[in-house]
Amino acid sequence: MRLLLVDDQRDLADGLAEGLRHEGYAVDVAYDGGTALARIADTDAELMVLDRDLPVLTGDAVCRILREQGHPVRILMLTAAGTLDDRVAGLDLGADDYLAKPFAYVELLARLRALARRGRTGGPVLESSGVRVDTVRRVAERDGRPMRLTPKEYGVLETLLAARGGYVTVDELLDEVWERGEERGRTVVKAAMHTLRRKLGPPDVIDSAVGHGYRIEVGA
Repeated sequence: MRLLLVDDQRDLADGLAEGLRHEGYAVDVAYDGGTALARIADTDAELMVLDRDLPVLTGDAVCRILREQGHPVRILMLTAAGTLDDRVAGLDLGADDYLAKPFAYVELLARLRALARRGRTGGPVLESSGVRVDTVRRVAERDGRPMRLTPKEYGVLETLLAARGGYVTVDELLDEVWERGEERGRTVVKAAMHTLRRKLGPPDVIDSAVGHGYRIEVGA
């Protein structure tokens, strides 16, 4: 998958680009907003990591212009301003996700994987079968009933909804939700799935299939 990385901190941008290439991404780099717009017009980038504070054109301006043009690139916006109001403002501009600096590299990778699955139609609110997740505020509800979820339960639910009816394997759930160094394995996924199902309540909307994983059917 081709990715455009836009950040004026050259050492950071070059380091991230190198790491992402090792992860299998085809990475182009731009150091200012003007170059970013020119570069994306010449590439078929599906993902963009976009710093908000850029020279020439700000990240906000780049994001706004791309959305006005109807460009389908999925945008993960980076910024040092990480308050809830900042995140909401970035998403309102048309960004698909928002990550505050400083960030953990593993979280950046997880969010990029989620965007790659979700596509532009997913948006910051994921919803299916009466289950709704607001990925900005990180809250979930079932048929209008707020749910109190642990971070792992929330991560599993968001990952399943982001797959938009597709199966998510146990290994994919571990990569998305569990950090390296944590206890990892089928047992922890099974335990989180059990408590998540209980909190969702009947009827059960999570389908499982041996050899495929778990999913929430679209419109089930």
